[in-house]
Amino acid sequence: MKGQNKAVFLDRDGVINEVMTGRVDHVNRPQDFYLLEKVPEAIAKLRGLGYKIFVVTNQGGVGLGYIQEKTLKKIHEKMQNDLIAGHPGAIIDDILYCPHKPFEGCSCRKPQAGMILELAKKHQVDLSRSWMVGDRQVDLEAGKRAGCRSVLVSSEYTLWDFACSLDSKEE
Repeated sequence: MKGQNKAVFLDRDGVINEVMTGRVDHVNRPQDFYLLEKVPEAIAKLRGLGYKIFVVTNQGGVGLGYIQEKTLKKIHEKMQNDLIAGHPGAIIDDILYCPHKPFEGCSCRKPQAGMILELAKKHQVDLSRSWMVGDRQVDLEAGKRAGCRSVLVSSEYTLWDFACSLDSKEE
């Protein structure tokens, strides 16, 4: 059965927060988490357009032993707190992460669509009216496999730019 909600599924690293920058390489501690510019405003704008907001993130560092799940949960708490501090409407509805090592063959690690499909079922999401936003090809492929539209963001075309483009379109 098709859900009634539309959603934006966001990759985390490189979409919401800095990664591989001069300030931080990988986010393995809460103090390494830095929001990208205008992300809270973008999330608030998307919510204002009626989208539920979900984070779907590969976190192979858990399976590889670089980060513990309790630390990852603290990073996600910091992310949610920083987003709301940046804009009170920047609320994440749910977060899923794949803790498995790369090439482990699980159904949740992007480019597989497992995380998106699980959230869509849990939150009654109509994937044909939804978006996957990522900074890598595996994100776009996961969105395609799940049946939603996908968009690639970068330093030239950011989450804010995407939110503004949706705001200017009539669905």
